[in-house]
Amino acid sequence: SRAIIASAFSPDFMLATVDALLPLSLLEAVRNVDTPADSFEAEYVDELRNKRLGLSDTIYSQIRRHTEAVKRNKRIPQEEAIALAKLIGRRPDAEAIFRAAGKYLARESYFTISPVTRRMMRLLPAAMARPIAFKRAKRITSRYLNASVRRVGNFLLLEVPRSVTLDTAPSGIGCVYYESTIKELLRMLIGSIGSVEHVRCESRGEGTCEWRADWRTFDRSAGLE
Repeated sequence: SRAIIASAFSPDFMLATVDALLPLSLLEAVRNVDTPADSFEAEYVDELRNKRLGLSDTIYSQIRRHTEAVKRNKRIPQEEAIALAKLIGRRPDAEAIFRAAGKYLARESYFTISPVTRRMMRLLPAAMARPIAFKRAKRITSRYLNASVRRVGNFLLLEVPRSVTLDTAPSGIGCVYYESTIKELLRMLIGSIGSVEHVRCESRGEGTCEWRADWRTFDRSAGLE
């Protein structure tokens, strides 16, 4: 697996790029999932490093690299993120990692919004808060997911022309990354607790991948914990 990691992070120039926060979210999710959950496992962390990818020196060095890239607003070749997603897709716990990564990206991107705006979206009536949230969701998904968001009736539709997780795991598991991201982002923005449905998938021959988010139902306390 280390050979695959090395090829994933080769310095070859690629035209298509992604924000560094995207691959960082995948790396952080792998590390968090593989980190010992109790004191018994923690005693054997040196031994676990050889068995768990998330505890390897390679992952730690890539986390440092991408963290620095995020600070400098650098973009990363998209193929790096795709190769990393494929590596995750080979794991039996791939779905859990992709979901955790989506939440990580949503939370980190949410905190790029000014505290004043974040508070306004929570305190204003829904009719006033949603347009603000919609504008922020468009900016965030465009920057961090290379995606677009538009309104369709009472729903929001997320469209991802070039998914980095497409066909990276069996049964479309990789697609939960984007589902998790938009669901967590709307929860953070306005406390949305509505469902998110994967309505179109490129792997099914339906054009670009699209997710429909129901943001009519919300809980003012959701996302504040």
